[in-house]
Amino acid sequence: MQGQYLIIGSYLVVCIIIVIVVLHILRKRIANKYRSKLRELEVAKNMVASTPVSLELSKVEPIIKNDKMEEKYNDWQDRFDQIRETRLSQIDDMLIDLDIYIDKKDYKNCVYRLAKTELEIYRVRESADSLLDEIKEITLSEEKYRSIVIKLKTKYRELNKEFQDHRQMYDEMQEAVELQLENIERRFLDFEKVMEKNQYSEVVHIVKALDTMIEHMGIVIKEIPDLLLMAKQVIPNRMKEVKELNEDMVQKGYPLDYLNVPYNLEESQKNIDHILDKVRVLNLEDCMFELKTMLDYYDSLFVDFEKERLSRKAYVEMEADFSKKLEKTNKVVQEVYNQLDDIKSMYDLNDQDVETIHDVNKILVVINDDYKKMLAKVEAKSSPYSMLQKEVEELTIRLKEMEDDLDQALKSLGNMYDDEVRAREQLEEIESFLKQSKEKMRGYKLPIITNNYFVQLSEANEAIEEVIKELERKPIVIKTLNTRVDTARDLVLKLYNTTNEMIKTAQLAEMAIVFGNRYRSVYDDVDSGLDDAEKLFFKGEYKRALDISIKAVSLVDENIYRKLLAVYDK
Repeated sequence: MQGQYLIIGSYLVVCIIIVIVVLHILRKRIANKYRSKLRELEVAKNMVASTPVSLELSKVEPIIKNDKMEEKYNDWQDRFDQIRETRLSQIDDMLIDLDIYIDKKDYKNCVYRLAKTELEIYRVRESADSLLDEIKEITLSEEKYRSIVIKLKTKYRELNKEFQDHRQMYDEMQEAVELQLENIERRFLDFEKVMEKNQYSEVVHIVKALDTMIEHMGIVIKEIPDLLLMAKQVIPNRMKEVKELNEDMVQKGYPLDYLNVPYNLEESQKNIDHILDKVRVLNLEDCMFELKTMLDYYDSLFVDFEKERLSRKAYVEMEADFSKKLEKTNKVVQEVYNQLDDIKSMYDLNDQDVETIHDVNKILVVINDDYKKMLAKVEAKSSPYSMLQKEVEELTIRLKEMEDDLDQALKSLGNMYDDEVRAREQLEEIESFLKQSKEKMRGYKLPIITNNYFVQLSEANEAIEEVIKELERKPIVIKTLNTRVDTARDLVLKLYNTTNEMIKTAQLAEMAIVFGNRYRSVYDDVDSGLDDAEKLFFKGEYKRALDISIKAVSLVDENIYRKLLAVYDK
C-alpha cells in the first residue's frame, strides 16, 4: 500500500515538473518573438537613418546660383534636421520603452507599442524618401535633361538631314520648314543658357517645348511631300480623268446627272486650295484625311462609271429577253382568255378557277403598262442604267411570278391526270406515315394504349379508304379528291403526332421514375411521389405520371426535366 502511494506521488512530481518546463519554454518563445520584432524595427529605423540625404544635399551646394535655389536648399536642410534630430530620436525612445515592456513581460502593452512604433517608422521613411526624391530631382536634373536633349538632337539631325536630302520634294514649303528648324535650334541654345544658370524649373518647359516641336516637325517632314504630291498632282490628274470620262459617257447617251460630277469637281478644287493654305502655315491637321477622302471619292466615281457601262450592257440583254417573253406570254394569255367559254363547257370549273384567269390577265396589263413607262425613261434619258437594270429585273420577276400563276391555273383547269398522279403519290406518303405510327406503337411496349389513339387510328383508316374510293371513281372529281387527300393527310399526321407525343411522354415519365429511385430511401416525399407516378403510369395516364415524377425528383434536383430532355434528344 505504501509502495503505491510512493508511485503516485512520484508521478505527480514528474507531471508538475513537465508543466513548469513547458510554461517556461512557451514564455521564452513569446519573449523571443517580440525581441525578434524589436530587432526588425531597429533595422528599419537604421535604414531610414542611413538614407543618403546628406550626400545629395552636399551635391546641391555647388550649384546654388540664385535665391530660389538657396531657399529650396535651406528648406531641405531644415526638413532633414527635423527627421534626424527629432523624429528618429523619438523612435529611439519608443524602441527603448519596447525593450522594457518585453523585460517586464507586459505583452499587452507591448503589442500596442510595436504597432505604434512600426507606423511611426513607416511615416519617417516616407518623409525621408520624399525628401530624397525632391533633392535628386535637382541633383540629377542636368544628367537627366541632357540625356533627353541628346536624344532630341539626334532626332532633330535626322529630320534636318531628311529635309536637306529631299528639299526639292517640299517645293514652295522649303522656306517655312527651314524657319521651323531654326526655331528648334534656338530652343536648343535656350536650353544651354538655363542649364548654365541652374534654372531647372525653366529647363522642364524648354525640354517639353523641344519635344513637342520636334514631334510636330517629324510629322511635317514626313507628310508634306505626300500632301503636296496629292494636292498638286494626284488628285488634279484624277479630277481631269473623271471630267473627261464623264463628258465622254454623257455624249454616248449615259444619263449621269445623278452623280453631279461638275459641281463636285468645283467644290473639290476649292477644298484643295484651302488645304494648301493650311499646309503653308504647317497646319497639317486633317489635311491628309481630307485628301484621301477626295481621292477615295474619285476612285468611287470610276466604279460608278464602270457600273453604268455594265448596267447598260446587262439592261440591253435583259430588255431584249423580257420583250420576247412578254410578247409570248401576251399571246398565250390572249388565247386562253378567248377560249375560256370553251374550257368551261369541257371541265367542271368553279368561280375561283375563272377568277384566277381574270387576275392573271389584269396583272399582265399592269406589267405591259410599266414596261412602256420604262421605255419612255430610256428615251428621255431621265434614269441611269443602274436603275433601269433593276426595273427590268423587277419586271422579269413579276412576269415570272405571273407565268407561275398562269401555269398553276392551267394545270388546275385542264390537267386532271397530273392531279390524279399527285393524289396517288400523296396517298403513298400518307400510308407510309400510318405504317410508321403503327410500328412505333408496337416497338415501344406501353402498359396501356389510350382510347384517343384507337379513335384517331380508326378515323385515319376511314379517310384513306375515302381517298381510294375517289381514285377508283370515274370520272374523277378533282376538287372532291383533293379534299379527301387533305383530310386523310391531316388525320394521319394527327395520329403520327399523337403517337410520338404519347411515346415521348411515357419514356420521359419512365426515365424520371428510374432516375428518382436512387433518392427513395433518403427522401420520403420523393418515394411517395414516385409511387403515385408509377400507379398513374400503369393506368396509362403518362402525362400526369410525368408531372408528378418531375415534381417529386425536383425536390432533390431542380434541373431534372432539362437533364431528361437532353438524354432523350441524344
